[in-house]
Amino acid sequence: MVVDDPRLALLRGALERRPAARVPRTPHTIEAAVALVLRPRESLELLLIKRAEHESDPWSGHIALPGGRRHPEDEDLLATAMRETAEETAVPLARIGRLLGALDEVEPTNPRLPPIIIAPFVLGVAPDTTAVPDPREVEAALWVPLDALRDPGAVSEILIELESGERRAFPSLRYGEHVIWGLTHRILTHFMRIAEECGL
Repeated sequence: MVVDDPRLALLRGALERRPAARVPRTPHTIEAAVALVLRPRESLELLLIKRAEHESDPWSGHIALPGGRRHPEDEDLLATAMRETAEETAVPLARIGRLLGALDEVEPTNPRLPPIIIAPFVLGVAPDTTAVPDPREVEAALWVPLDALRDPGAVSEILIELESGERRAFPSLRYGEHVIWGLTHRILTHFMRIAEECGL
C-alpha cells in the first residue's frame, strides 16, 4: 500500500482543483496514456524509462514515461496507463498505486508523428517499490529525484535534425547522460509547475 505521505496528499489536492484539459477526438485519433509514478523517499522520485531500440517505434531509444496505446479491453485510459506500466516495468499500479489525479492531455506537434492523444495520470506508490524493465520494450528503468529535474543545471536544449535537413533546438532536461525532451518534457514541465505551486 502507498504510505500517507503529505507530499502526495498536497499533489492530490492540487490536481483535484484543476480538471485535466481534454483534446478533441477525430475518427482517426489514436488514444494512449502514460503514468507519472511517484515514489516518496527523501525526495519524491519519478519513474522514467529508456525505450528499447525498435525501427517501427518513432520514440525508439527515448527517455519516456511508462505507457502506451489503449487496447480494446482497457476500460479507460487510466487502465491503459496501469496495464502498460505493469508490462514495461513490473510495477502493478492496479494493485499498489494510488491515483492522485490527471494532467492535461497532449498531442504531438510534429505532423510526421501519428495522430495520437496522450492522457497523463499521476500515481503514488510505496517508498520500497522497485521497477524491473521488460527488455523487449524497455532498455532501463530509472527512479529520478524531482529535485534533480528542478536543478537549474538540468535545463538544456537538444539539437534535432528535421526531415528537411534543418537542425532545430528543442527544450530539454538532462539527468546524467539522459536527455528528456519532446512530449515527455512537455508533460513533466506541466507537472513540475503544479508541484512547485504546492511548495514541493
